[in-house]
Amino acid sequence: MSLADALRVALRSIFSSRLRSALTTLGLIIGVSSVIVLIAVGQGTQKGVTDRIRGLGTDLIFVSPGVQQATQGGATGGAGSAQTLTSSDADAIADAVIPGIVGVAPQLTLNAQAIAGTENLAVTIVGTTPEYAEVHDSEIQTGSFLVPGQDDALVIVLGSRVAETLFPGRDPVGQDLRLSFAGGRLTLEYLVLGVMEQRGGSGGDADDQVFISTSSLLSRFRFLRGATGGAGSTPVSQIDIQTAPGVDEERVKSSISELLLFLHETTEPDFVIQSQDDLISAATEVSNTLSILLGSIAGISLLVGGIGVMNIMLVSVTERTREIGIRRAVGARANDIVRQFVMEALTLSLFGGLVGVALGVGIALALNGREVGGQEMTTVIQPWSIIAAFAVAGGVGLVSGSYPAYRATTVDPIAALRNE
Repeated sequence: MSLADALRVALRSIFSSRLRSALTTLGLIIGVSSVIVLIAVGQGTQKGVTDRIRGLGTDLIFVSPGVQQATQGGATGGAGSAQTLTSSDADAIADAVIPGIVGVAPQLTLNAQAIAGTENLAVTIVGTTPEYAEVHDSEIQTGSFLVPGQDDALVIVLGSRVAETLFPGRDPVGQDLRLSFAGGRLTLEYLVLGVMEQRGGSGGDADDQVFISTSSLLSRFRFLRGATGGAGSTPVSQIDIQTAPGVDEERVKSSISELLLFLHETTEPDFVIQSQDDLISAATEVSNTLSILLGSIAGISLLVGGIGVMNIMLVSVTERTREIGIRRAVGARANDIVRQFVMEALTLSLFGGLVGVALGVGIALALNGREVGGQEMTTVIQPWSIIAAFAVAGGVGLVSGSYPAYRATTVDPIAALRNE
């Protein structure tokens, strides 16, 4: 029996039992589509995190508080709760003339409710300095960013989404905006100085932020003080440092570390220094682990689908015992019987794989950009996941059809002819 004849016999058998064939391939369809969708979600998560980190700017180094714990009133806070970084640290880094550093911008963050007329929105306040925009390569859409010399002024710069939500269809510059804190127990009114360019998917968090002077923020919120660096020094939650392109970041990080250890008069770092590449590497490692986990879970569906194919083929061998006997009686060899049943299982599996690929790609494309659970989904369809899932489906068919085919060759032709 040639391969063409085996394929023709296999198709005839499949179409003669359409419902059974459809149910047989269902497990493979679900398995293949699950592999593609879940890997696309995992890779999309990686891309979203990477884009968000790169959207902060280029050639950045971040200095944040370390694992030191704050103790107040006999109570010990969590790791990293102590204010180990201050504005004096940022000034020292900027004044130290470390080769490769082109800009330094400290920041202190706080959550609040922004209100303009009848519109309101939960925002993240970033208390920073005028250097922030340059350090983060941020462009101004309209108006201006924070201006030197207005450190204590009640002025504010809005992220693009904040501006669109609170001032729909009008220019926010020159308008008043209120910030409500502590559940409405404290409200301050600010003058809008400017609006940032939209960062979108490559840093969309910045679109939901508002920017005010660190000095202005701290002068009105005593609970944010508690500086550890002496007079005129204020606590900061992070120091962002921009380096020149192509500079040796490890050398710059080492110089910053030595300076801060000297300033803090300690031999054990109470701070953490990370570059964008460090953050991206960590995020990539986590996302790859997530993709492997999700792919493994989906792979179980493929295994179950393969077991289903094998079961149905074994049943088919039992049901077609008389047919096998007739074929053997008229001269069919054992290899012909094996080829017939393997071809049938392989055809079912490849068909299920094709439908699964189409379904998986369709679902992944439909999920991309949609909001699920308050988060915008990002999916990245990987060609290798399609090839791998389809290849596994074919392999499952080959393996699943081999044992039933072997069973078919062991049927005694005389006994098979007598079978009713």
